[in-house]
Amino acid sequence: MTAEPFSPLQPLTPGDLEACLALDHLALGGLWSPGQWQRELEDERRPGVGIGHQGQLQAMACGWLVVDELHITLVAVTPQQRRRGLGRLVLQGLLAAGRQGGAERATLEVASGNGAARALYAGFGFREAGIRHGYYRNGDDALIQWLKLEASETGCPGFG
Repeated sequence: MTAEPFSPLQPLTPGDLEACLALDHLALGGLWSPGQWQRELEDERRPGVGIGHQGQLQAMACGWLVVDELHITLVAVTPQQRRRGLGRLVLQGLLAAGRQGGAERATLEVASGNGAARALYAGFGFREAGIRHGYYRNGDDALIQWLKLEASETGCPGFG
């Protein structure tokens, strides 16, 4: 018996509201309210991508397109599916969507103590550009990171 495969990378839509809320609560402790999620999913300048498994959203990445920059607002993977490459896949898809939307650079903030996320971003070539002291609710510092997007990053599954 083989396990059901993960779904292909797909753009998040307003119909994914409940799934996004559930994964946000499970993986991030409820970062955004339902109203915030609704705005994220309805705005074409706020790309989001996700991967499902057995009818449930397992990983997602979201961002905002601002002029020629993609500001990555979150990357989340359900705790049971971490360390399987899903974060890498959704981040790759989001970077491709950003590039297709005209972004030449990507930026994000990451908690200084989040080694797994920092390693993920370093693997894509993100570089530290600054620090926001006490940025997170728990008082942790945020590292500001940047990446120059290359034209070759548009070749990602889920984006014709």
